[in-house]
Amino acid sequence: MRLGECPLFKFTPSSTLIIANVLVYTYTAVVSGNPFVINEDVLLWLGQDNAFVMNGGYWQLFTSMFVHVNLLHLFGNMIFLLIFGIRAEDLFNTEEFFAIYIASGLLGNLLTLLAAPFIVSAGASGAIFGIFGACVIYLRKTFGESIMGALIFSFFLLMLSMSAGVNIIAHFGGLVAGLIIGYALAKSRKTIL
Repeated sequence: MRLGECPLFKFTPSSTLIIANVLVYTYTAVVSGNPFVINEDVLLWLGQDNAFVMNGGYWQLFTSMFVHVNLLHLFGNMIFLLIFGIRAEDLFNTEEFFAIYIASGLLGNLLTLLAAPFIVSAGASGAIFGIFGACVIYLRKTFGESIMGALIFSFFLLMLSMSAGVNIIAHFGGLVAGLIIGYALAKSRKTIL
């Protein structure tokens, strides 16, 4: 029996992304020499240092979606990825799931680049907000309900995430991307779940 076939562990989009985030954190922790906090040099290299991105370090728009500042940051994001990801796996196929995740993370990072050019940021939360947004609006639209409730609920959750040190711009960008993609997917499908 192969690992992916084990009834106790099945590779799903959520578990694959969680494993990827944990592996990246493990690598950055080893390079940092600290399992609890990633040092600034590693964050400037693999996180999103907007000054560096503007000078050609475009890969950081992608890598920063998998880099976390500390162990608590990783744990919190992975809990929410698990919660929202399990629901998204019921609604979207694997390609759609990964497209939502990557597009939401990238839009959040691009918006951060434009709106806050002098910050350094890291984390999967923009992508996770996108997964959440896609789920909530997809369900409302699919069942013919008003999307206003989905929008209010989404932006309420966004406001709850505001605190010192949180990149609310990435959260907002990811949420908007997820809402748009989720709405488009629901509109393109004819059947009710």
